[in-house]
Amino acid sequence: MDILSEAIAAMRAGRPSSNRLRVDSPWCYRFDRYDGAGFHVLLRGTGWLITEHGAPTPLATGDVVLIPRGSTHVLSDSPRAEGAVPFDTAVADPDGQTDFLCGKYRLDHTRIHPLLAELPEVVHVPAQLGRHPELRAALDLLASEATGERPGRDTVISGLLDLLLTYLVRAWLDKNTQTGWPRALHDREIAAALQALHTNLAAPWRIEDLAAEVGLSRATLARRFTALTGQPLMTYLTWWRMITAARLLRTTDQPLPAIAQQVGYSSPFAFSHAFKRHYGVSPGRYQRQPVPDP
Repeated sequence: MDILSEAIAAMRAGRPSSNRLRVDSPWCYRFDRYDGAGFHVLLRGTGWLITEHGAPTPLATGDVVLIPRGSTHVLSDSPRAEGAVPFDTAVADPDGQTDFLCGKYRLDHTRIHPLLAELPEVVHVPAQLGRHPELRAALDLLASEATGERPGRDTVISGLLDLLLTYLVRAWLDKNTQTGWPRALHDREIAAALQALHTNLAAPWRIEDLAAEVGLSRATLARRFTALTGQPLMTYLTWWRMITAARLLRTTDQPLPAIAQQVGYSSPFAFSHAFKRHYGVSPGRYQRQPVPDP
């Protein structure tokens, strides 16, 4: 069981994409709001990330930024957004002094895990020598593949982009361990309770069962989980069951009884009732709803 991997998998709604661009000053590009997450890697040169809220973020060679909720922003050679043009209209300059890689992930934010919901508007990972070696290795490979035409390029880039997203979230988790979900994942008993229910979602869990599993009293487990995550443990369990069911309905051909059993419901009727209460539609109707294009 890996909560971060499951959280990302639950939200994923399509293949990621990226573009590498070399330009010369002046340059200023606008990225409109997107139903997913965006990222930028400054491979050479300097620049600024400008969002609708907060001060502009200076970027140096090797810096990476993640925009988890796909909010509107500008990438520029100065801390000003005036005159920004759509990134889609950018024209490459082979002799340019600035080289960056931009990309986006198609994510369904209706299935966002609270761990990822705690991410700030911008996750900025500066290029510090010796920090995040796995991230740096993935970036080097990604930059190389983005400009090549070797067989299997698309598959390699897609896999590297998935790695990049995970490494960026990891970097944020490693830096923010004192509050919320990052702290919960570092709490031995809370992490063990989460591991138990994520590993066996079909089990008829009660809070006393989970408390016995991790060696705490029922009251202590309930109090500590709520204090760290902001919601009761059994509320989280029901929510995760619905999120998992929604993903299975959209991404597999499993029949309704099988999905109901997989997420901990003894009958399709009980599952359908819970699902409709959560999503406002029956599982069958949810499954038939078209997934919007990116």
